[in-house]
Amino acid sequence: MSFLDPRTLAFVLFAGFMAISFLLCILAATGNDDPTEFYLGTGSLSPMQNGLAIAGDYISAATVLSTTGTIALAGFDGVLIASSTVLSILLFMLVLSGPLCGRGRFTLGDVLSERLSERPARIGTAVVVLVVVMPLLLVQLNGAGAMLAVLLGIPGSGAVTGCTVFIGSLMVCYAALGGMKGTGFIQILKTVLLLAAFVLLAALVLKRFSWNPFTLFDAAADASGYGDGFWQSGRQYGDSLSGRLDVISVQLTLAVGAACMPHLTMRLHPIRGMRAARAATTWAVGAVTTILGLIVIVGAGATAVVGARALRASDPTGSDSLLLLTLALDPAAQEAHRSLLFSVVACAVVATTLAAVAGLTLAAAASLAHDVLAKVVFKGRLSANRELAAARTAIVIVGVVAVVLAIVTQHWNRQVLISFTFAAAASALLPIVLYGTLWRGFTVNGLRWALYGGLLLTAVTMAFSPAISGNPLAVFPERDFHWFPLRNPGLITIPAGFLLGWLGSRTGRRARHAQDPTRGDLPYAMHTG
Repeated sequence: MSFLDPRTLAFVLFAGFMAISFLLCILAATGNDDPTEFYLGTGSLSPMQNGLAIAGDYISAATVLSTTGTIALAGFDGVLIASSTVLSILLFMLVLSGPLCGRGRFTLGDVLSERLSERPARIGTAVVVLVVVMPLLLVQLNGAGAMLAVLLGIPGSGAVTGCTVFIGSLMVCYAALGGMKGTGFIQILKTVLLLAAFVLLAALVLKRFSWNPFTLFDAAADASGYGDGFWQSGRQYGDSLSGRLDVISVQLTLAVGAACMPHLTMRLHPIRGMRAARAATTWAVGAVTTILGLIVIVGAGATAVVGARALRASDPTGSDSLLLLTLALDPAAQEAHRSLLFSVVACAVVATTLAAVAGLTLAAAASLAHDVLAKVVFKGRLSANRELAAARTAIVIVGVVAVVLAIVTQHWNRQVLISFTFAAAASALLPIVLYGTLWRGFTVNGLRWALYGGLLLTAVTMAFSPAISGNPLAVFPERDFHWFPLRNPGLITIPAGFLLGWLGSRTGRRARHAQDPTRGDLPYAMHTG
């Protein structure tokens, strides 16, 4: 078998990425002998390095595959989703980078407990962080398992399960060994690989259309079945009122939900100073915008080269668009694992997934180990070494649970889990982050109302939406018990989360003043504690 045989090259590329990743984690682990270094190890990185790490957390495999597929099948609606992601990182840079950077904080629980009562702030944020992170972990693991099985040419559903377990094991090793610094190095490596892969794909697509983007977009419209309407809104959910509201809801959810994801906000804690934070996020904005621009070209290329009918026949959600495009651009290959181009692109996607799941696992484990165990359950009784051991144990527990749930849900529509993740983050986490850092009138009561109320409202509306039942692409397509009209509830639940935080703070403050009027002029930290 020749070294340049695509299947052999796939093994070499993937093994090389794993070897480099483990080396980076080992180098990072040499200083991870205390919780501060484990959680804040990226403080010594340059703004460019921190920016590329933030960009790596932003661009997940779910973003790559689902956004490419949405552009390929829905045209302008997919471009709007890509634009919402760019808007999200701008919000992250302009609004959140200042309040969250520096001061040696490990988690969102640390940030909120500075101004609110420690126990409810830490337990509440830990619960919501775990609920928000887990669905996205499942999506990443499922996608990586399926992609790795195709990359290696292993047939059967059992192969996908085995590859999912393998990816989960690597995820646990990276997070437990490397900590914040190690996962940061992997994110930087992943961002560079992903950028290179999509530059290659975009160049091959544009070459087919005489290097003219307008010719490409015209060809995509012709092959879409919609004609000029392909580049107008309404293709993803239809032209009805509920369909147009769904498009707005998805854009809003992505724009504000992605900005407050825990694995992203953790990247700001080690950065010292507002100037360094702005410099790092500026690099992140540039990298994310470039990659998403390339994804728009690749998504349009999938429609123009493969055709919308073939894309829908393979997967109605469009998740196979990237795979089908690489095969179409490499016509000599009869199967995916025999395509040199697919091997390169698939390795970049698997690397993207590994980096993303390691960051998500670390964020979930940090909330569990630091906020719940070290600061609440065993408050003042855990030494630095024991907290570090608890963090690594939590990483293993989160990883095992995520792998098991990923296997159980591997046939679900991944868009449903993605929608729930970002809607829950935007409805429950964003209100408490903004209120807790910018509004001095925010109270523990408001925290509880926003956290649990926003999360519960998101879960209920999603459970009774067309995303779960009453739709061919729903989780239960053969049943229909939906009464909520939108597939994505963010348009309702995000304003409701902010309203609940405001009402809870007002109600709790009035009740406290009624019991003890003399407390009205106390400093804020005492007033809300």
